[in-house]
Amino acid sequence: MVKASQYDVIIVGAGMVGAAAACLLARANLSCKSEPISIALVDARIARPFNALQFDPRVAAVTESSRHLLERCGVWKAVEAKRISAYEAMEVWDAEGTGRIHFDCHDIHQPNLGHIIENSVLVEALLEEVALQPSISFICPVTITDYRYCDDQITVVLDSGRELYGSLLIAADGANSLIRQHFDIDTKEWDYGHKAIVTTIVTERENQKRAWQRFMPSGPLALLPLNKAGDLRHSSIVWSQELGEADRLMALDDAQFCAELSRASEHCLGSVLEVDERFSVPLRQRHAKNYVLPRVALIGDAAHTIHPLAGQGVNLGFSDVEALVDEVGRAIGRGNDIGDTATLKRYQRRRKPHNLAAMAAMEGFKRLFSADQLAVRLLRNMGMSGLDRLAPLKNEIIKKAMGL
Repeated sequence: MVKASQYDVIIVGAGMVGAAAACLLARANLSCKSEPISIALVDARIARPFNALQFDPRVAAVTESSRHLLERCGVWKAVEAKRISAYEAMEVWDAEGTGRIHFDCHDIHQPNLGHIIENSVLVEALLEEVALQPSISFICPVTITDYRYCDDQITVVLDSGRELYGSLLIAADGANSLIRQHFDIDTKEWDYGHKAIVTTIVTERENQKRAWQRFMPSGPLALLPLNKAGDLRHSSIVWSQELGEADRLMALDDAQFCAELSRASEHCLGSVLEVDERFSVPLRQRHAKNYVLPRVALIGDAAHTIHPLAGQGVNLGFSDVEALVDEVGRAIGRGNDIGDTATLKRYQRRRKPHNLAAMAAMEGFKRLFSADQLAVRLLRNMGMSGLDRLAPLKNEIIKKAMGL
């Protein structure tokens, strides 16, 4: 006879956002019917392990607000013990003019502006904490064949025939969420007509613990500082380019690519000397029209994807986690059903406006800096230079971006 398992919450997707949701729920000391809340964390794939000898090409720019959440998840010390790269300043400039803006942590009396952390570091630390939590069952690797409602619960059917029952299903299964598709949750989405090239580079000069971002009409280039045991000549790049140009750059050999990247970065760190394996990712903006259904909640990329322009994707996902766990705890405290639509809609009301505003801001920035009209170029360069001189306003902007 095939085993059936009962849980309070089933989370599908054990990436950064899904694993954080499991850890935060477990450490919130929530109890349903006098028993600790039970959680199933399900994923189809075993996570890529952290490699101390080589940087992961996928990184996250973690804000101070997200760092606090990771502390609450019980993983920040483990992340620090593996590898993190704090950045203390940021330089942003326009390739089509003289507009430039500089942000510095000392101007807002903070030790840094945030941390660049490899995805594999975050996932490994979170899954180590998952393994320590008796209330979490980590079920991986496994394939899900069906989702269905059954009485006052939702059922997840595995390819083994095993069935998981829960009061709440959390979809953290990424941008191409199969849960979102299964339940026919509509999205508003469009292609940017760009690909993001991501990789790790070694440069002639040290990165100075500073993030660099150059806006070009064909797309932005970001160099994010990495710290390998005190060696500051490494940086992670996110280079957004139009499709044809991205394909051309991907086809270059390493020496040619380094030369092109050196020119595109205006040699801000000297010449690019080495480049790791390159990856290109098509960029598409997507937003679910609804984050919730009865007993189903979307979080992270399953609910929204955003241009990597400001590195806010994972931070928005972590904010989703915080709001949803807060609403689950509120429902339990009041003796309400955690999968009830009213409970989940409170989560949606808290997060949807914020995520839409962030997406609109990124779309606005992209259009502003891709515009080639002389008047627009003049205005944006004057605006950047003017803002750089308005220290109080500039400092408030960076504090808000950090979640302070």
